[in-house]
Amino acid sequence: MNEAAESIAFPEIKVPAALTFAGLVAGFAAGIVLRDSVLLSQLLAVAKPAGALWLKALQLTILPLVIGLVYTGISQTLAAAGGGALARRAVTLFFVVLLASGAISALLVPALLETFPIPAKAVAALSGGGAEAAKVPGFAEILNAMMPENIFAAAAGGAMLPMVLFVSVFAVAAARIGPAPRKALAQVFEGLAAAMMVVVGWVLMLAPIGVFGLAIGLAADSGSDAISALAHYIVVVSCAGLVVLLGSFALAMTLGGQRLGPFARAMLPVHAVAFSTQSSLASLPAMLAATRRLGVREATADFVLPLAVAIFRATSPAMNMGVAIYAAYLTGTPLSVWALGAGVLVAFLVSLSSVSLPGTLSFVISVGPIANAMGVPIAPLALLVAVEMLPDLMRTLGNVTMDVAVTAAVDKRRGE
Repeated sequence: MNEAAESIAFPEIKVPAALTFAGLVAGFAAGIVLRDSVLLSQLLAVAKPAGALWLKALQLTILPLVIGLVYTGISQTLAAAGGGALARRAVTLFFVVLLASGAISALLVPALLETFPIPAKAVAALSGGGAEAAKVPGFAEILNAMMPENIFAAAAGGAMLPMVLFVSVFAVAAARIGPAPRKALAQVFEGLAAAMMVVVGWVLMLAPIGVFGLAIGLAADSGSDAISALAHYIVVVSCAGLVVLLGSFALAMTLGGQRLGPFARAMLPVHAVAFSTQSSLASLPAMLAATRRLGVREATADFVLPLAVAIFRATSPAMNMGVAIYAAYLTGTPLSVWALGAGVLVAFLVSLSSVSLPGTLSFVISVGPIANAMGVPIAPLALLVAVEMLPDLMRTLGNVTMDVAVTAAVDKRRGE
């Protein structure tokens, strides 16, 4: 039980989200104001290479960080599931919600983008060059991508899908070996993840400069079209998180046996804390107080809620899938049913490894593998990360509401 509840201590990463957003705004402003001027061409000569270099540094860090975090996330989840019947019920419900979250987004976001398409000028502004291939990957291509002949060659090629699946299977297998080698392996992957988080933190500290360099070139080429594209993106991706938020109310009323009015009133203080802090961990005391008002047993809440904060983020598959699908539409990348299915699977696995991280950092390590598994270029993500602080509000609201709803559902099942 102690092992189940134990949380891996990673170094604290300070992400300059506000400064990154400010760099985006400043880049757009400079590109629009100085458009067609001699000064702009001189500025672009420095800014564009700086932005491109920052993007390469960001891409370079994703694979080793994902490998470390996926292993530790799977290991921690398996340890939690071994903590008794209550833990198994909670983890099972976590899995169901996470898979449903990704699957709903795979259906909802394409429908939204077909109904409310991205403006043509916005596509040109944010596409990052588009995809070269126009072939829709079929089942055979996805299956071959999942099972490469050489896992080291796949790693060298930056193939995320086989790497995430291999590391997940490796983590499950490691749970069945002796405690001494299992602990040694865990320390290796925890050390890899921790060190890479520090490196990513250094790269993200340069995000204001990198985003400024990318934004000024974008604004010089497209004017204000990119601004409308980002607004469209924020609305679409936030809708994916809104569905999870609404689903948490439905879960609380059905499996949790709660009534809509009392549940909504109990969640108001939680939402206030979540909105102001954008942190599930900071919202934990308010969530515990809400479960008391809802009549959830104290023993259940005191176990399930900290567990949920440690290994469960309900909105991650939905919103991360939404970002990847949006990037696919931006770049003209066709998406087959099999590609979407691969994205849902990777979104589920990666969501177990990105908990308790800053929203911007979680965005980088989560969306990249999903997009890669779906065959989507990740170039647009370099600018989309600059506005992540806005959709992250919906992420936090959906996460804390689902945490309380799942706790109520587990408690009712425990009573039955």
